[in-house]
Amino acid sequence: MNEKTIERIRKFTSDRSWEQYHTPSNLAKSIVIEASELLECFQWSDTEFDIEHVKEELADVIVYSRNLLDTLGLDEDEIVNSKMEKNEKKYPIEKSKGKYTKYDKL
Repeated sequence: MNEKTIERIRKFTSDRSWEQYHTPSNLAKSIVIEASELLECFQWSDTEFDIEHVKEELADVIVYSRNLLDTLGLDEDEIVNSKMEKNEKKYPIEKSKGKYTKYDKL
């Protein structure tokens, strides 16, 4: 996410004095709620969905995730790269390519 977008999210929150509600647990709950709303877009069909509604719900998940990063003082690149390193070890290409098997069953 570029810095201009991050600052826009932060300003939106700050202008409304909503930081007081941004506890880690409140934000985690909000992420799950919005993720559920995103999933609802695909409830009855994998191919027939409203892309605009999907974009709105996905944006909500991303905004709440950004707020949680800020609240916890985390760097998104750092945590994503750390997780990717772990995933690359758990799912080596030679064992996992083309398979959906969980790492402990490979």
